[in-house]
Amino acid sequence: MQFANAPALALILGMDELTGLKHPDGTGVGTNTAISDSQVPVAFGIIATLVCVKLALHLLTNALGPYEFHRDEFLYFAMGEHLRLWHMDFPPLIAMLSEVTRGLLGDSVFAIRLPLAVASTMLLVIAALTARELGGGRFAQGLASFSVLASMLFLRSGNLFQPVAIDQLWWTLALFFLLMLCRSENHRWWIAFGVACGLGLLTKHSMLIFGFSTFVALIVTPARRWFATPWPWVGAALAFVIGSPSLVGQVTLGFPVLDQMGDLRDAQLARVSALSFVLEQPILHAGFPLALVGTFALLFGRAWRGYRLMGWTCAASFVTLLLLHGKGYYIAPIYPVLFGAGAVVLERFRVPVWGAVTRWSTVTAMALYFIVLLPLGLPMLPPEAMERYLIGIGFQSAATTNVGNQERIPQDFADMLNWKEQVAEVSRVYHSLSDLDRERAVILASNYGEAGAIDFYGPHYDIPKAIAVVGTYWFFGPGDLPGDVIILHGVEDADVDDYCGTLERVGFVTHRFAVGEERNVVIHICREPGQTLQDLWPSLKGTN
Repeated sequence: MQFANAPALALILGMDELTGLKHPDGTGVGTNTAISDSQVPVAFGIIATLVCVKLALHLLTNALGPYEFHRDEFLYFAMGEHLRLWHMDFPPLIAMLSEVTRGLLGDSVFAIRLPLAVASTMLLVIAALTARELGGGRFAQGLASFSVLASMLFLRSGNLFQPVAIDQLWWTLALFFLLMLCRSENHRWWIAFGVACGLGLLTKHSMLIFGFSTFVALIVTPARRWFATPWPWVGAALAFVIGSPSLVGQVTLGFPVLDQMGDLRDAQLARVSALSFVLEQPILHAGFPLALVGTFALLFGRAWRGYRLMGWTCAASFVTLLLLHGKGYYIAPIYPVLFGAGAVVLERFRVPVWGAVTRWSTVTAMALYFIVLLPLGLPMLPPEAMERYLIGIGFQSAATTNVGNQERIPQDFADMLNWKEQVAEVSRVYHSLSDLDRERAVILASNYGEAGAIDFYGPHYDIPKAIAVVGTYWFFGPGDLPGDVIILHGVEDADVDDYCGTLERVGFVTHRFAVGEERNVVIHICREPGQTLQDLWPSLKGTN
């Protein structure tokens, strides 16, 4: 052995004489054989313990935390109430899940976020099973699981009722099914793969990027021989059939996703550079170095030739999102399986002393990351304490918003403040109106967070549903009333001066830790408008 790092390189590249990697029949690994051993036991105790820890963190935070719902969550609740499976501008699965969850479990933060906590915890299990299928023992399975638990991003996404955690689950499952396909060459795994991709397409349009990346990976690897069989095409057909409501909705509504992506690109993605996308990864994932090792092994390791399809699918997804200026968290779904692969590599690093030192140093570093950054992953600290924490660790940049504004606490946390107070103030204004005005009053909010909060909390205050001209709410329409009396919530005077005959300021709500646009919210009453809301509505499409 001439170089200190030779064993690690040998492990990745498949030099069996240095690492001890053998095919299950006792021979060296062949040209296209897997290094997995189906007889490796599942580390039930370790996995179950980490599952309980992750679930407990989510459940306790949601039961006892100092924050309420996030603005995006209110939108998904509203989408569920306006559910039109084949006629929605967003993939409908999150809206369907909203209705089912609220119907079965109720409207508490704990109840509504429970399915997302479970979905996020499943990533931990799949990471461990990936390590096991690649031949990893207890250490590899435990390390892969802990990598998911310690990821700030997976903590954050598992604690919000958003499509993100569900999308991560479908991508991860699809990659795991590719692994099973590569290991067994049983083409029926294409069916499972197609179902996972179809459910992903019902969840987010980003599944199309995953499908494209898989197609590229098939072309550049020996797996392209499968194009000559019906199975990849069966999987693709299944995916499009299951995900068809998402596609049909785009067609029937004139492809609103193009406007959404244009707005997102102009407001947020234009600020994302290739460098920032890459540099964000080790901040979001404690196990980023482990994922790098796993990627390298899947792409280039001689002992891993049978899994090239997985490696190139992950690499193509990363490069595609990099070129599209995607946000750093968009690529998160590839990490659980890469954690599994990297954990196996580390477990099989068999240099005396140095192997053990490397393994346990990795675990220790990840544990420290997890402990120090846990408050960034979960909304567990009250706003004042959260601000002090960011200052204490010198990480105020974590409070920078998507559009570059500096807040006092992270944007996701700031977006979970000041909603109940706003709805209470709208209620006060509404109930201060005369009986005649209340019968005619329409509540018009300036964004979907305000409108969604009014719709969600409104029944408690006995106020009507809100309308809004922004995004999805525009598709819900202006309602039946003409708008003779309009309660304008958060709407700037200049936006309605030419429309309202009279405009009166009647309310104000403030919260020093709320996100900028919700920190100082003014409420007006508009009377004698120039035209009915029904006549005005078509001209307002795309104005926000």
